[in-house]
Amino acid sequence: MKLEYSILVGGAAGQGSRKAGLVIAKLFNKLGYNIYIYDDYQSLIKGGHNFSQITAAEEPANCRKEKIDFLLALDKKTITAHRAELKSGGLLFLSGDGGGKEGIAIPAEKIVKDLGGLPIMANTALIAGFAKAIGIEWKTVKEVLEKEIDRELEKNIEIAEAAYSQTQALFKIEKIKARPKMLLTGNEATALGFAKAGLDIYFAYPMTPASSILHYFAEHQKELGVLAIQPENEIAVASEAVGAGFAGKRAAVGTSGGGFALMAETISLSAESETPLVIVNSQRMGPATGVPTYSAQADLLFTLSAGHGDFERFVIAPSNAEESFYWAGKILNLAWKYQSPAILLLDKEVSEGTFSVDKGVSRLVKKEKESLWGGKSVYQRYKDTVSGISPMAFPGEKGAIIKGNSYEHNEAGITMEEKQEEIQKMQEKRLRKFEGMQKEIDDMDAIKIYGNKKSKTAVIAWGSVAGVAREAVSRLGFKMVQPIVLSPFPEKQFKKALQRSKKIIVAEANALGQLSKVLSGYGIKANKKILKYNSRPFTEEELEKQLKKA
Repeated sequence: MKLEYSILVGGAAGQGSRKAGLVIAKLFNKLGYNIYIYDDYQSLIKGGHNFSQITAAEEPANCRKEKIDFLLALDKKTITAHRAELKSGGLLFLSGDGGGKEGIAIPAEKIVKDLGGLPIMANTALIAGFAKAIGIEWKTVKEVLEKEIDRELEKNIEIAEAAYSQTQALFKIEKIKARPKMLLTGNEATALGFAKAGLDIYFAYPMTPASSILHYFAEHQKELGVLAIQPENEIAVASEAVGAGFAGKRAAVGTSGGGFALMAETISLSAESETPLVIVNSQRMGPATGVPTYSAQADLLFTLSAGHGDFERFVIAPSNAEESFYWAGKILNLAWKYQSPAILLLDKEVSEGTFSVDKGVSRLVKKEKESLWGGKSVYQRYKDTVSGISPMAFPGEKGAIIKGNSYEHNEAGITMEEKQEEIQKMQEKRLRKFEGMQKEIDDMDAIKIYGNKKSKTAVIAWGSVAGVAREAVSRLGFKMVQPIVLSPFPEKQFKKALQRSKKIIVAEANALGQLSKVLSGYGIKANKKILKYNSRPFTEEELEKQLKKA
């Protein structure tokens, strides 16, 4: 049986449960385990109840579990909320004196007070005591803390050492013969993928759960060479990105559903002016403000259709951090190759979840060349070419008059309204470009297939739900199909993957079965839809039960 552990650490906002979860994950990562962290937090600065749940597994980890092996409580509310989730024989670690029948007490507050630390340092003491109890060496604990703590390090190490020495070792977690991988959130991986593909500027107005992409670029501007800019609102964000693209700078923007709605007009501007525009839309529960720090997959239909007029766009939906790294780079290159709008469709669990990432993914991403003018002929910004792709030039280039026009225009970029044949000609020029986009998608791995490929039952899931479904079908013996590219739709690949399937089940986190509606437009009918729309993600066990019923 493959090794797997589920650890939950919780407390009030301000007690550092999220940081504690990351440190615990990195301890298990040092032991060779694959990691997934689910972070659950309310829209509060202090109080309430926050928790992080870590899956540490010998196999790839992509979702949270229903039952936990270890519960680490920084406050009493965590015990009340999660005690029932402990497996039989699972261990409860309390931050405080006492314990007894209730659990294993780590006198964190007393240690912190005696050593003159800050109250938040109780999380360091709890981590260290937990590590000692499960047999992780002090050397490993110290190494991780030294990398992860950037304030009051000496005091934290002193507190951790005291808690470690005062705790009894109960058993030893087995080490796995595997090298530690990178641990990245989907948002961090997205930023790195963009940077590898030559991103110059990232524009964003903070909106959960996309905000940390902006924070990451701001923190790492020098190392990544990407300028981070926060304009006054989402309309300005998208407009400035189009301006940057017109000037020859690769730009991307990030937002969630409400901000994406404000960018819809600029998406049309990008299509008509043929200016590359990449938007990260990280979905959260709506409509309107909805449940702002929780998840859903309810922006799919809107993302596929946002903007007025006839035009195509790329829509790509990764399911974890490794895919986010690769596809962020790919979508930036595609937007610049086809001079079109492109949307990286994440969701809260992908954006803010932490995943193990193979370092080799970095080698798969690079900046690809776009079609440039070269100065050997009279410059026409919208030259009518066989592919529909017109060579680009940018302001300041000698011998070129640069135009970017939101009106219909001729090849030189001059507005026209009277010449119907010319108007049709330019529409058809752009349509030829869309044909190339479809062919490009058909030639890449736009979908993935997991599980028992010979099974007559196929489960279809996208985004973060695909990660849960991969683990669930491995136990049930079903086939699992994950669409990554959603526009242009990979119809040929999809139908080939489903050609022997007698029963099709679609699982997604929305109330309307939005992917099912997309599939039906291509003649792919779901026999059963499994929908979840309470703002919380599927657990593996929950989805497995519903698949059995289906």
